[in-house]
Order: sequence, then C-alpha cells, then structure tokens
Amino acid sequence: MLRLQLPTDPRWVNIVESNIGEILSDHAWCEQKAATNAINLIINNSEKEDLVSAMLEISIEEMEHFKMVHDLIKERGLEFERERKDDYVNELARYMKDHLDGSREAGLIERLLFAAMIEARSCERFKVLSENIKDEKLAQFYRDLMESEAGHYTTFIGFARKYAEKIDVEKRWQEWLAFEATVIAKYGKKETVHG
Repeated sequence: MLRLQLPTDPRWVNIVESNIGEILSDHAWCEQKAATNAINLIINNSEKEDLVSAMLEISIEEMEHFKMVHDLIKERGLEFERERKDDYVNELARYMKDHLDGSREAGLIERLLFAAMIEARSCERFKVLSENIKDEKLAQFYRDLMESEAGHYTTFIGFARKYAEKIDVEKRWQEWLAFEATVIAKYGKKETVHG
C-alpha cells in the first residue's frame, strides 16, 4: 500500500533497543511536528472545509499520540530529551520547497505529499518496530500506532488527488517515492524514528 522503494533493515531495531529513551523522545517530537503540520495546512487552506475538518482530527490525534509517548517516557522513568533536528525530514522539506512554483495549488499539493511521505515512512518504521522489538508492550504500542499512521497517509494522498488541478499527483508521487529512497538510504543507523 505504501509503495516505499527501500524497506527498513530490521536490524535497525537493535540500535533502537540500545536506547529506548532516545527513540521515545524523538518519537514524541515527531508527533508534535505532525500536529503542527496539520495546523499549518488549516491556516493556509481555511476555505477548504473538508480539509480543515480532517486536519483538525489529525492534529488532535497527533497530540494524543504525543501524550501517549510522553506518558510512556514518564512511566519508564526516562528523561524527555530536547528536540533534535530531523535530517530526514529536513531533506524532504528542501525537496518540497525546490518544487514550489509560487502557486497556491503547488503549495498545497507539495505540502500534502510531504506529509504523506513522512506518514508512510513512519508507518513502515512502526511496523518494523512492532514485529522486531523484544519489549512486548512497545511492540503492541507500535502496532496500534502503525494503523493510525497508515490512515493519515491515505488522508493526505486523498486530498492531494482531490485538490490537484494542473498537477499530475500520481506522477509527482512517483517522484517523491524515488527521491525518498535516496534519502532514507543514508539513515537507519540511529535510535530515532527516521534516523
């Protein structure tokens, strides 16, 4: 369903297990940034009632996920670490900006595809975690979140298709997938969601 071109090596989970506190802190910040992205889509597209309603739901859900991850950090007596830059997301953001032509349509479609790409990779990473992490509670936690991320991915792609007029979304999505494969190939060596 996700059509990602480069799957995550399951050995990445071994790195994650060496520092659960790091992955949980990074994950919490990813949820916060996803909520902020949904809010930005509302701010910039307030006239699209269906998009606003969907982004409201996503932003609330992402903040609920933030709370769930933060609660896990506290339960385990871990430190909620400061936010660190996400090089993977920053590379995707630069790619998005390089493909803006100043039109509102491109601004919306690129932002939706950017969000869909991050949700797709997060969904895939959560699946890998749920299937390979030894901690049974975390395995179930990531299995549940994987389903939510898949729903968000579908929502973003669906709105890109709906609101594209001059942009061929399927062609553009293939370009995003190809680019993301070159980016993710550099990661998978750190205890972060995308690292």
